[in-house]
Amino acid sequence: MSTLFVDRRDIELEHDDGALVIRDRGTRIGTVPLAPITRVFLRGSVTLRTSVLGHLGERGIGVVILSGRKGQATLFFGRPHNDARLRVEQCRRSLDVSFCLAYARRLVHRKLEGQHQWLGALRDPYPRARYALTQAMRQLQDQQSRLPRAVDLDSLRGQEGAAACAYFDGLRAVLPASLGFNERNRRPPRDPFNALLSLTYTLTHAETALALHAAGLDPCVGFYHQISHARESLACDVMEAVRPLADRFCLELVARQTLTSEHFGNSEAGCLLGKAGRTRYYSAYEDHAPALRRAIQEEVKYLARHVAPELPEPSAYIAPWIPSPHSQTPEEGVDNTDSRGADSST
Repeated sequence: MSTLFVDRRDIELEHDDGALVIRDRGTRIGTVPLAPITRVFLRGSVTLRTSVLGHLGERGIGVVILSGRKGQATLFFGRPHNDARLRVEQCRRSLDVSFCLAYARRLVHRKLEGQHQWLGALRDPYPRARYALTQAMRQLQDQQSRLPRAVDLDSLRGQEGAAACAYFDGLRAVLPASLGFNERNRRPPRDPFNALLSLTYTLTHAETALALHAAGLDPCVGFYHQISHARESLACDVMEAVRPLADRFCLELVARQTLTSEHFGNSEAGCLLGKAGRTRYYSAYEDHAPALRRAIQEEVKYLARHVAPELPEPSAYIAPWIPSPHSQTPEEGVDNTDSRGADSST
């Protein structure tokens, strides 16, 4: 399954017989079949009719609109899962304090375990950072050992916060000094690596919310992240377990110099990735995304099994009349563009 990124001014999208037609100032520049598409990210000045959204929704294709200079995400979900029993059970479990704490402990444990393993793997390729990485690993392990003693969600959040400080101290030791990374900051990010983390978390969060919705769970009803206005709390929960994978992707981008500090700019909105950098980023993201999506799906399935063990294991909603994605690869069906992004920057 593929992702379509559209990130260019004055683009118009039309639906034509099971495909998206892409026009630039009236000139047709590409056609992307909908069959292999599962999600569409839109950024920039893109025009489309409501009927296009209808066709995407009917096929279970989620739409993520990244608006403003910060690329804040707005989600449009496809057709909901038909079986509401899982959502009912999810709401009931969200009021169960013991269930919420047990699930949250597992989430934080998996996050810290993933971070610990990754920092350990970095010691060989970054021998000069070995001491800082080892120190960070010890602190992560210390916080991990305390998790069973957390008596409520607030104390668990405190332990997670202490672990996060140690983790980013270790990560700082392997990052190029030119990026100016000192600590995790956001809203707005103040340096290139924090900008990368924020953008990757935004996309991954959106993918998580779409996966939860497709599986029949309500992305807004969380267990570790409790219900809060205008927040997909359950997506925030699931994200915790996959953050180490997202962080690894960001480090690869700067370690291989796919992106350098020259691809970023600073403004009142913070440090942001520029247009040329986004083109590189989207292509690399789609290459890395299968691992992220597998991790998200595993977490969603685990969650569904524990929320309602008596119900069948959920699967992503796929309308029965959609042709098999294996019958046509994205490349075979694309005209003058790439389903990763209509050139990933269209």
